[in-house]
Amino acid sequence: MLRELSIRNLAVIEQVTVGFHQGFHVLTGETGAGKSILIDALGLVAGGRGAADMVRHGCDKAEIEAMFDLSDTHPVWSVLSRLGVTADPQEMLVIRREISTQGKSVSRINGQLVNLTMLREVGECLINLHGQHEHQSLIKTEKHLEWLDLYAGIPLMEKKRLYQVAYRKHQQIRTKLRELEDSARQNMQMLDLYRFQIEEISAASLVIGEDEALIEEKRRLAHAEKRLDYASEAYSLLQAAGGLEKLGAALARLEDIRAYDHAVLDPLVEQLQSAYYQAEDAAFQLRGYRDGIEADPERLAYIEERLDLIHSLKRKYGETIPDILAYLERISSTADKLENRDEYCQQLRAEEQAAYDAAMSQALALSGLRRHAAVRLAEAIESELKHLQMERTTFRVHLDQLRDGETVRLTAQGADEAVFMIAPNPGEPLKPLNKIASGGEMSRIMLALKAIFAGIDLVPVLVFDEVDTGVSGRAAQAIAEKMSDLSKRCQVFSITHLPQVACMADHHYEICKNIIAERTSTSVTELQVFRRIEELARMLGGVEVTEKTRHHAQEMLDLASRRKGA
Repeated sequence: MLRELSIRNLAVIEQVTVGFHQGFHVLTGETGAGKSILIDALGLVAGGRGAADMVRHGCDKAEIEAMFDLSDTHPVWSVLSRLGVTADPQEMLVIRREISTQGKSVSRINGQLVNLTMLREVGECLINLHGQHEHQSLIKTEKHLEWLDLYAGIPLMEKKRLYQVAYRKHQQIRTKLRELEDSARQNMQMLDLYRFQIEEISAASLVIGEDEALIEEKRRLAHAEKRLDYASEAYSLLQAAGGLEKLGAALARLEDIRAYDHAVLDPLVEQLQSAYYQAEDAAFQLRGYRDGIEADPERLAYIEERLDLIHSLKRKYGETIPDILAYLERISSTADKLENRDEYCQQLRAEEQAAYDAAMSQALALSGLRRHAAVRLAEAIESELKHLQMERTTFRVHLDQLRDGETVRLTAQGADEAVFMIAPNPGEPLKPLNKIASGGEMSRIMLALKAIFAGIDLVPVLVFDEVDTGVSGRAAQAIAEKMSDLSKRCQVFSITHLPQVACMADHHYEICKNIIAERTSTSVTELQVFRRIEELARMLGGVEVTEKTRHHAQEMLDLASRRKGA
């Protein structure tokens, strides 16, 4: 249940903190006092969209905080765990929402930041809001199938999940087939292009690493003359200029005097010997290198031509040879499919038919579950309507297959269309709900649905914003009694202008608008017995409250107390 709601700087509310209890709560007050702002605040806690104009004039931000006391078996705890939000079922759950004047929103659950999608998923487990115009959703037939599926419960939802897997597979294959069939002309143009590209790349006979090797070889061939000149000059300097002879002569002189001074001359002799042998070996190698150098203009021309080809292919198909070869493999596969288009289409058609048959089988099983659920839902709604002064109303859920001509049409929800049918008076034929139901009937049918689903979706907080609009007399009393019954299963809040509804509440809150220092602010007060009688008398008598209206208000409270105790 919702234990406490705190609001700061939201519209005309400056600062309000309200504690709530188990049972049926009503919120009353003059039109424009700010009753719906509390509903807006709960909507924001549940993940509704906020806007900058919701912030009180002159303030930086609006703040809403709600504290929930929930059983440790409530589904919200598993949702929080899946979302990665730390929460202890033994403690209160606190949701905080802030909206700035720039329209930016910050949401926290137990102090942990969450995004709006996460908050909305949690909010759906906690608060069910029924706004003033929500009964208009009954006019939308696409909602009827959604309600029917929700009523059918887990067996249908599991079958629906299996169907949607099969449906998605069918749609994917169907999309591939349509793309192939619808782009025949373009495909033939692409096939010509692919054939040219495949021939061009294949004719090049590319080898990975070839370009680097050719670049290195080109560098050597392009500088053959320079290499020959410099190598010859280096060899001449070593040989013709007597470099080795002089080094050998120096070594011989040291050998002659070596015996007289071993300590100093032995290391020098060894160094000169090493240098002499190394220089001699280098001269031999340099001569071999020089003799091996030869210019090859034809080979150089071939390399340059080959590198130009590789560069051209890189410019068209990829930055490296591996990229080009990968592209060749990819377009070869695509070209194969295009060349064998008819066979591929035939294969896809067979796959599409198989996928359609599999999805249709699941859809028919889904339809069977829906037909059983439709009968049970109609009976449940009729039973609820009997308690809402519509005891002679006939209600049915009409199921029909969606078709394109003779073919059953599949959608993401199956092959069915559900329409709520109603005959409010005996002897009248069943007609679509959106064609004949009045506003008061719509409100009562919506309340009946809420009463049915309160025991299914396990949402602990049920909020009605003037659900009794368009009804009066005994129908209003029936709505009040139904909300009172609902409050035994969950916490119920209702904004109302009807005293028949207000008197049935377990807890009554008055919303007042005050003007202090030229600023408007709204207050929320939980009424005790005397103040409650005064508020009911105001609702009964309007501007002037008399002893008769007070007496009438007291009598209504006494009757309501007896009804609830019965």
